[in-house]
Amino acid sequence: MPTSTGAAASTNPPLHPSSSTGHIRLTSHAGGFGALPIHWGATTAAERGPVVGTTTKRAHRNVIGTHSGSYSVYRALAVAAGALKREHKADLTNTAPTDVIGPYPQWSEPGRIVSLDPWGALVADVFSAELAAGYDIRPTIAITKAHVILPEVIEALQKGRLKADGKFLTAGGAALVTKAAIEPVWYLPEVARRFGCSETDLRRVLFEETGGMYPELVTRSDLEVFLPPIGGQTLYIFGNPRDLANPDVELTARIHDECNGSDVFGSDICTCRPYLTHAIEECIQGAQRGGVGLIAYSRKEGRALGEVTKFLVYNARKRQVGGDTADQYFARTECVAGVQDMRFQELMPDVFHWLGIRKIHRLVSMSNMKFDAITGSGIEIGERVNIPDELIPADARVEMDAKMAAGYFTPGPVPDAEELKKAKGRGLSE
Repeated sequence: MPTSTGAAASTNPPLHPSSSTGHIRLTSHAGGFGALPIHWGATTAAERGPVVGTTTKRAHRNVIGTHSGSYSVYRALAVAAGALKREHKADLTNTAPTDVIGPYPQWSEPGRIVSLDPWGALVADVFSAELAAGYDIRPTIAITKAHVILPEVIEALQKGRLKADGKFLTAGGAALVTKAAIEPVWYLPEVARRFGCSETDLRRVLFEETGGMYPELVTRSDLEVFLPPIGGQTLYIFGNPRDLANPDVELTARIHDECNGSDVFGSDICTCRPYLTHAIEECIQGAQRGGVGLIAYSRKEGRALGEVTKFLVYNARKRQVGGDTADQYFARTECVAGVQDMRFQELMPDVFHWLGIRKIHRLVSMSNMKFDAITGSGIEIGERVNIPDELIPADARVEMDAKMAAGYFTPGPVPDAEELKKAKGRGLSE
């Protein structure tokens, strides 16, 4: 590879030797010997085989892409800057899950799990022989314990809505949880089936819309597993994780899609944080009743349109003739992005199946798309829990009215066409 010349080049940090020597190896040709087969949906880890996304021993690769999802780009920067040795292998000593999830029947039921590796938390155990033989196998799921401290939970404790018990909630307002981080692992044939398209079309569009980042998508039809460079999800479990798979134990659950502005910074244009904290309160109460609670937090910022698009839409909503009205809520998003919502929910139920869930007794969500996706995947839903009116910020009334009119669950009246036309949102200068 040619290198830069001149005075400016001398100010750059030296590249790690492994990234500046040798030929560039394209991955658009057949792999070498040594790759272990993957039999997706097999009943045991040994039959299924490990997911190997290593960039060092290329002959061992049996997937498209690499581990760490979107963070793989940061890993590349670390290698380029000389801060990380490309051949580094993770030392998995003492990293085992604090709680064992599964295996459950859903792990091998055809089509149930297509977007994550159900064995992803157990690789150090179930693939110990392959690791000892030199295969670079990385966990795609990690499970640990944590204390979750939120001001809204502390306020609920102070006002008496929640009671400290020392098991699920401390006197200081810390909720005791098990949490799991999950990276996406896509089995392309079944992902295509979920979205009603051919695998060939899915591969081609993934290749084209990532600017040709992964040639193997269109040149290696024998590689059926893809590690996409997108964010994963985090689970927060209140109570015994094993109870999630017991339909006789009350399960309170919420699927929450990322909203940095509200979730972290408290922006009042939407209901994301108040609904999330309300769900956490419901989960704590459910665990204290002898049940179990679950928050599944997915990285799908701005309806998977991204935060830049979201902020552009905010401006368009506030500046449109007539002000920010619910009847134009979805239209403004579609004008900017070309689509109302790109989260879809076809892959969302997979995490429930990984947890062995057959029934959700209380779903803390008003979303019709989420409800339809969950029930459509064979999971029973009992009660639906809406956000209390007193928790809806005034500027978020536009969003809530628009969603209810579009089919979101509500125990109250659905806004009519005239109600939707009334401007309720603040202007940009207010």
